[in-house]
Amino acid sequence: MLGRIHSFQSMGAVDGPGLRYVVFMQGCPLRCAYCHNPDTWDSSSGTLYEVDEVVKKILRYRPYFQKNGGVTVTGGEPLLQIDFITQLFKRLKEEGIHTALDTSGIGCTDTEKIKKVFSYTDLILCDVKFLSEGGYQEYCRGSFKTVCSFLELMKEQKKPFWVRNVIVPGLTDAKEHIQKLGAFLNQYPDLEKIELLPFRKLCLEKYQTLGISFPFEKVPEMKSDDVKKLYQYLDRNIN
Repeated sequence: MLGRIHSFQSMGAVDGPGLRYVVFMQGCPLRCAYCHNPDTWDSSSGTLYEVDEVVKKILRYRPYFQKNGGVTVTGGEPLLQIDFITQLFKRLKEEGIHTALDTSGIGCTDTEKIKKVFSYTDLILCDVKFLSEGGYQEYCRGSFKTVCSFLELMKEQKKPFWVRNVIVPGLTDAKEHIQKLGAFLNQYPDLEKIELLPFRKLCLEKYQTLGISFPFEKVPEMKSDDVKKLYQYLDRNIN
């Protein structure tokens, strides 16, 4: 089975527990206003790989990530290529490798296919971007309802997961937003961690190279110290 892959990162330290081999899938249905990887949007781009080719690449780095780390598949949006991810994760589990799926929860609505990939997934990293349909439509061109359906399926399947939320000045940095995020996530008992990620503009060069305007170019970056202060409003002990 072939999958379109944008790139690989051999020693990722921020995409799940321990050191991770990270696979960036090509293609994304969203157009988030603060996206750092616009070069992964085009579903017809990237390089085609067989599952076994990717597994072979990963196994070379096994001595580095070992049992405390593993493999994270991100994007783009990996659920757009859910059949490929399912086969890849199945092979990795046969090798005893920890698997993490980094997803927006948007990209596939086939419940049975999602359940199947879940069966080979040890951890899900879900990027909950906003808490309203309006927010998703305005800033992501996506649907909050789809994200909620994905989260409910995770809850039903009792899958451990982390939630990520990008903190953008003037958009998601208010105390009220963080409080609502914490309250919303209280309904999910298998949530292990909430990561508040500071908005950065390291992606500007990518937009310029692609000839695409970056909607948040004039928005200041979020200070890490200010983000740390927001954790107190989550009312949870899992950050």
